[in-house]
Amino acid sequence: MKSVSRIFLSLILSLVLAFGWVLLSATPALALPKLNINYTNIDLSDRDFSNSDLAGGTFVAAEMRGTNFQGADLTNAILTKGVLLNANLSGANLSGSLADRVTFDGANLTNVNFTEAIMTRTRFFDAAISGADFTDAIIDAYQVKIMCETADGVNPVTGVSTRESLGCP
Repeated sequence: MKSVSRIFLSLILSLVLAFGWVLLSATPALALPKLNINYTNIDLSDRDFSNSDLAGGTFVAAEMRGTNFQGADLTNAILTKGVLLNANLSGANLSGSLADRVTFDGANLTNVNFTEAIMTRTRFFDAAISGADFTDAIIDAYQVKIMCETADGVNPVTGVSTRESLGCP
């Protein structure tokens, strides 16, 4: 009988130690990240998103003519096939964004941070790019050539000149 109670006591002690180990080694739950905004295939023309936190948002094939993104945080946003004709993005942060096949024609891109953005097959005809920073951005050579014709200014946040960031001669 003593051996059965000794086995039972040993089993209880093992369970208590295991339970204690689980409690003491548990890692705290981390807060869930904010949900990404998804504006895929939506008409956002003439909307006001000025100074908004839109980091990581999705704007695939969104119609954004005349939309105000002044000072908005669009870090790592996806703007593929977006239409931003005459949009205001002055002072916005688009670093790390995926802006391929986007139309920025006539847009105000003054002081925009485009560092490390991917902008292949993207158009910038008649866009105001003074003070924009394109450091390490991927842009078609033809667009860079056109932008170098009017590139000027220094980005107030990064301190990099537009001409230098585009690699203009």
